[in-house]
Amino acid sequence: MKGRLQGKSAIVFGAGSSGPGWGNGKAAAVAFAREGARVACVDLVAEAAEETAAIIRDEGFEAIAIAADVTDLASIEAAATKTAEAFGGIGILHNNVGVTHMGGPVELDEKKFQAALDLNIGPVYRTAKAVLPHMLKAGGGAIVNISSLAAIRYVGYPYFAYYATKAAVNQATVALAMQYARQGIRANCIMPGLIDTPLIYKQISGQYGSVDEMVAARNAMVPLGKMGTAWDVAAAAVFLASDDARFITGVCLPVDGGQSCAVAEFA
Repeated sequence: MKGRLQGKSAIVFGAGSSGPGWGNGKAAAVAFAREGARVACVDLVAEAAEETAAIIRDEGFEAIAIAADVTDLASIEAAATKTAEAFGGIGILHNNVGVTHMGGPVELDEKKFQAALDLNIGPVYRTAKAVLPHMLKAGGGAIVNISSLAAIRYVGYPYFAYYATKAAVNQATVALAMQYARQGIRANCIMPGLIDTPLIYKQISGQYGSVDEMVAARNAMVPLGKMGTAWDVAAAAVFLASDDARFITGVCLPVDGGQSCAVAEFA
């Protein structure tokens, strides 16, 4: 089915990729465009945002690139204003920015803990603050936040701040869904499980003896036998942003190959 987002406009925060290949935000931005949405590709790195926007335009769809810092409210507000001016409003807000810092509270220094707050839960607040007025003016919209399976499960990695902040993303999404339901605004989040994206090679691979060991171990943890891809997350995002999900709000959806249903050996 194509055209599920025809006539809609989307702003995707974290639309660039942290390395070669397809990250969740990059795939979501392209998937939105392929379903008919006009897409504002927002990233801290201007070149990364432009790369994604160029892919969309090369496929014959409409996109703009915007550089913005999700830790800075004024920067986010400027991105939202530019998007609304370019597309005549904002119908979809997609939040994909996040960071993983290893360590429990003893090992993790306070600066990195604060960074996790600023980059994992902070953008949900700041983007909502900037984009909700545009949705309220238009009489509705859809918010899709990217959380993590780590919000509800211990997944084997020692990242205290990540668990805590992703759990906050889940409940913040529920709060948005309930507060704005009568205004026609839906809010849902996706909890990716083990996904093979460029980010894991930067933030996770150090927990293993080699990259090959990491990939094999992560594949083995998934009941379906293999990590997911950014396109699996993007497909869920398209659904939740579309009118096919018009009666779905406040949901935290696992996209995890069944991992949230499994009982694994504690390592």
